[in-house]
Amino acid sequence: MNKRIVITGLGVITPVGNSVNEFWNNIINGVCGLENLVGFDEFNCPVKVAGQIKNFNPTDYGVDAGTARRSDLYCQFALAAASQAMADSGIESGKNILPERLGVYVGSGIGGINTLMREAKKLYEEGVNRISPLFVPMMIGNIAAGNIAIRYNAQGPCLPIVTACATGTHSAGEAYRAIKHGYADVIITGGAEAAVHPISIGGFANSRALSMSKNPLEASLPFDKRRDGFVIAEGAGIMVFEEMEHAVSRGAKIYAEVIGYGNSCDAYHYTAPRPDASAASKAIKEALYGIDITNKTIYINAHGTGTPLNDKTETAAIKLALGEEAAYKAIISSTKSMTGHMLGATGAVELIASALVLQENIIPPTIGLKEKDPECDLDYTPNVARRASVDISISNSLGFGGHNSCISLKRLEH
Repeated sequence: MNKRIVITGLGVITPVGNSVNEFWNNIINGVCGLENLVGFDEFNCPVKVAGQIKNFNPTDYGVDAGTARRSDLYCQFALAAASQAMADSGIESGKNILPERLGVYVGSGIGGINTLMREAKKLYEEGVNRISPLFVPMMIGNIAAGNIAIRYNAQGPCLPIVTACATGTHSAGEAYRAIKHGYADVIITGGAEAAVHPISIGGFANSRALSMSKNPLEASLPFDKRRDGFVIAEGAGIMVFEEMEHAVSRGAKIYAEVIGYGNSCDAYHYTAPRPDASAASKAIKEALYGIDITNKTIYINAHGTGTPLNDKTETAAIKLALGEEAAYKAIISSTKSMTGHMLGATGAVELIASALVLQENIIPPTIGLKEKDPECDLDYTPNVARRASVDISISNSLGFGGHNSCISLKRLEH
């Protein structure tokens, strides 16, 4: 089958905004969503900066109070972002889509860690009989997908993906393949995470993955030689992927066409990237397979975490995938410089940014980039957004375990 897939709905919950418009306006204006860590003073966390969600109330997104109480925070974020995306798309199960042709591919890198830690505390302090009967359905990593399917009567394929920091991108890529091969007509897809918690902060910090900066403006520094780690963040990004003819027939607004997806594994180390960048470059090549990039303006939303190994390896992967001439012409940025690293949600949020670049012809900046690492020598759009008419927009995600993923987009051409 040669079905074409488009994006018809967007929704976000992020440290720089809890709506698509707020998120987009803030990232193109270089607004930093990172702040001093709040809420965990008693733990004396070694990390002082995080990307936390602000002014969030799930009932503002049609999530009833009872469902919110029975949902971990990551699931609340997912439901809120899905509410935005579905309203934006105009899709309604049973009206303009058959329930069995509507699917959900929403994952989480970690899942309900807040619920897990709360109930573990009960176990050790109060005993096994005090554990909530809702512990398991609130904690498990598939429940956001399940609850979104329940809310929207999506009876088609439902696949929660877990690939650490590549989760959101892999979820979208697998949704693309499912529609392309005829398993669904519409899929709600993306990722959600709420892991800003002392146990995850402690784990990442003790493995030297997190920035130790106390200044939010100097903590997430992708591609800068001063970088010392990523900034942990939380949120959700949800999109509606739709078979093109189905979308056109109902007059849907179309943000972009999904034109490729790459999926590879480093098979090298559980946290460090493969040094030669060969596997990461393969994912980018697969996402661009069959696409003529000659004389095309390419935007890359880089994984760009701000860790010493990631940024130089991703730079090498881009050069291997595109060839050096095209790599130096590509326009790149890391929106993690503003949002922090939302783990399982980050790939979906960054794919949303990549789609909006095609719509708006504006490149979000990489803020804080003052001293470029000599090994990171491409065009990363330092500090200030700029206008550019982009032909192809791609988003990279690289996860612990060696999981690499990339999705490519373009404007719809009938």
